[in-house]
Amino acid sequence: MNASHSPAQAASHTSGLVHNLAGIALVVMLAALGIAYLVDLSGRSHGQQAPGIDDGNAIVQTVGGRELTIPENWFRYGEQMQSGFVSQVDLSFTLPLGAVQVTLLPRSRAKTSSELLDSVYVHQFAKGTQTGLPGLIGQKLEGNGYNGEVVWYDALAQKPFVAKCIAAIEAGAPNKCVRTVHLQTGLAAIFSFDDTMLPGWRDFDVEMAKWLDRIGAN
Repeated sequence: MNASHSPAQAASHTSGLVHNLAGIALVVMLAALGIAYLVDLSGRSHGQQAPGIDDGNAIVQTVGGRELTIPENWFRYGEQMQSGFVSQVDLSFTLPLGAVQVTLLPRSRAKTSSELLDSVYVHQFAKGTQTGLPGLIGQKLEGNGYNGEVVWYDALAQKPFVAKCIAAIEAGAPNKCVRTVHLQTGLAAIFSFDDTMLPGWRDFDVEMAKWLDRIGAN
């Protein structure tokens, strides 16, 4: 016949049960904290939404004497999101061709790519030309720190499309191109984009104008 449990055994059993429940609660709490951390980390990794031409919540800034009304979601750097006079503004646009980073600044601070083509790049052309982009001529540059860079330009236009591209640092990543233009508003715009957008170069200015018009920069 089994003897009944003594008070000491009952107390020990109760203490063990409480200890186990406390351990389970601790595990559940840690798991919940871990999930919250992962959710927060996931949110940070996704960052802000891609810029849209119809974005709202605009900030008014004055660059080079030109007043611009810029949606907050277009700013590349949060510290630039303040009203008033600024020396330049760094934005991101999302064209049908791809993503473009744009810096707007006074015209006096930047020469256009077409000016540089005639005054600088042409003197650094290596022998031979690059092909593969209909309507554009590619010229490798050499010397004076330009080795490995390629200039693509429209040789037939009076104000040609000109972009200077440099090989990507990471293997397999697209090459990066830069193009600078002067706008009618007295501003200069420096565009940075992947060379995968070059096949659609004829549409570049048309699509870009829609975004620049939206903020009063064009």
